[in-house]
Amino acid sequence: MTNTHRLSHLDQLESEAIYILREVAAQFERPALLFSGGKDSICLVHLALKAFRPGKFPFPLVHIDTGHNFDEALKFRDELADTIGEKLIVRYVQDSIDQGKAVEEKGKFPSRNAIQAVTLLDTIAEFKFDACIGGARRDEEKARAKERIFSVRDEFGSWDPKLQRPELWNIYNGKIHVGENVRVFPISNWTELDVWEYIRKENIGLPSLYFSHKREIVWREDLVFPVSKFISLDNTDKVETRTVRFRTVGDMTCTAAVESEANSVDDIIREIQISRTTERGSRLDDKRSEAAMEDRKKGGYF
Repeated sequence: MTNTHRLSHLDQLESEAIYILREVAAQFERPALLFSGGKDSICLVHLALKAFRPGKFPFPLVHIDTGHNFDEALKFRDELADTIGEKLIVRYVQDSIDQGKAVEEKGKFPSRNAIQAVTLLDTIAEFKFDACIGGARRDEEKARAKERIFSVRDEFGSWDPKLQRPELWNIYNGKIHVGENVRVFPISNWTELDVWEYIRKENIGLPSLYFSHKREIVWREDLVFPVSKFISLDNTDKVETRTVRFRTVGDMTCTAAVESEANSVDDIIREIQISRTTERGSRLDDKRSEAAMEDRKKGGYF
């Protein structure tokens, strides 16, 4: 009698992601892994360790630093890169602003999310990267749900959702013309809950801001935003101290927190299971228009 071992749901997702990472190494000459210090990119690094150890990564870690990042995420980024002994390349949006290549938003909550595409495209050109691996998932946002796992960008870094390649039977086509590059999403098929269950299963460390902590906040559009030097408070703003955590990590000017007492991975999983709001429902930059994310992606955003 044959004893058939059936992979669990998380094992299948892990196996698929590792296969995709190895396909990137096999098909591209100069890939990079975009790393922000957020939970999804941290999981990607963990998967890369499984895919390539005991050897070195066949790509560097690359962070496009907006200058509005959470200190906790930056500290974790640097510590992780140092611990695993892999190359970390950091390029700064502020440099693009100083060079006149990007114009910073004005206003009370100025986001640099859109203009970081300028710095990313310059970084791709500088290092001649032909593939950039990222932690975007299809469940996050409807524009990201349109992406293939190998998503081709033209010579201007633009994405056309109508020109997507078929990906039948897990066959990924990495062939590109000179000047083009590919964005690769190994955890496209994961959900937020999958990510957290994988973090629990693999005992993956995370920045403290994902867990409940006390922080000064202000309210905007019924969302809880962290007080920082990057926003302009006025006399109508009421600064409060609340117990919060963050479900997603972006600029401090556009990433809202959620009020939460969840201070363990198990607590967070239970919270997600009963939540009626999406993970990116707390991202102010996604609320600007019906097609905000898609417009940014067409301009070179990840």
